[in-house]
Amino acid sequence: MAPFAGERFADVEALSALISPPYDVIDPARRSTLAGRHEHNIVRLILPEGNGERYGRAGDTLRDWRTHGVLVRESEPVVYVVRQRYVPAGQGRSVTRTGLLAAVAVEPYERGHVLPHERTHRGPREDRLALLRATRAMFEALLMLAPDPDAKLADGLDRASRGPVLAAGGLDDATVEMWRVAGEDAAALCAAAGRRSLYIADGHHRYETAVAFRKEHPGADRTLALIVPRGDPGLLVLPTHRIVEGDALTADQVVDLIDARFQVTRRRLSGPDELGPLPERGCTICLANGECLEVRAGRTEEVDNRERQAESVVDRLNVAQMTAAVVDPLLGTTGGSVRYSPDPRVVWEAVQRGAAAGVLVGPTSVDTIMAVADAGGFMPRKSTYFQPKVPSGLVMLDLD
Repeated sequence: MAPFAGERFADVEALSALISPPYDVIDPARRSTLAGRHEHNIVRLILPEGNGERYGRAGDTLRDWRTHGVLVRESEPVVYVVRQRYVPAGQGRSVTRTGLLAAVAVEPYERGHVLPHERTHRGPREDRLALLRATRAMFEALLMLAPDPDAKLADGLDRASRGPVLAAGGLDDATVEMWRVAGEDAAALCAAAGRRSLYIADGHHRYETAVAFRKEHPGADRTLALIVPRGDPGLLVLPTHRIVEGDALTADQVVDLIDARFQVTRRRLSGPDELGPLPERGCTICLANGECLEVRAGRTEEVDNRERQAESVVDRLNVAQMTAAVVDPLLGTTGGSVRYSPDPRVVWEAVQRGAAAGVLVGPTSVDTIMAVADAGGFMPRKSTYFQPKVPSGLVMLDLD
């Protein structure tokens, strides 16, 4: 990885009105709200309006912003320290997550320098590639993890964030502060972050899009990434819960579907506040009228470092076991579909409004995610949710 001459919004005082969440968590209503905050909100570039011409429109918009001074470019290669403060879902105290925003080399996964844990889909890759071809710029940073066993990167980030703040704002109940670092200090941070393989936490589609674009344009060999050290206290992973749509189910029907090796306890709750902690091994199934089934599993999710085969690691994941043992049988019975949310309240309310069932699973640890990537495995779809999302539009990378 390396420092880069980034582009950013000139109006640092308006940062909160200019940034947005990543493109893949913005629905049409949210896009309209973001665009209404400011005429230069980054959503106008990452999700341009229109049909076949919308990508070209994004390119025109970018050129217009550059011409009229909406964006400014650094006079030298730099990196940025980004700190986000937020209150994790279900917790009452705030935590901070601090990372290094730098330009990371784009390489095929086979080289082992960047490791994934999710499979991607053709549609989103083609969409992002069309935007990249039209703009030749990166507007959104991936979230990556660096092992950092000796805390060298964490210590460097701490020192770099003691100076004057370059820009500050907020997005989705999380505050964000950014510091600019140049010269030898920037090089030292990059060296500390790049000593070992990096793990993609969020942004697999965008990384693979960058790899495809580099094949077309060999000089476009970098992408944006916020690199967070493994031991950062604000590096938390939320589970992604399942909402099963389809025909209504009774508790007796669900119990009959579940394998006998799992223990099932029935409860009736008056609201989502009574759900309590989710089991590390198993899940909680929400049904209509407040009825819940606690499903407990006996096998462990410990990752044996002596056994690195991908199937072995993935098969031991709680989310994989619950998908196979609970979600798939529910789908087979209801004939419906599944959608996802990291918020237990959303799942609860969906069931009370008519969804067949909600399946709440516990989180997967960061170490387990990294072990899956080390083994060359892929986690089940929508297994993790990193909070908070890296804001889009903090800094941009010009690929020309």
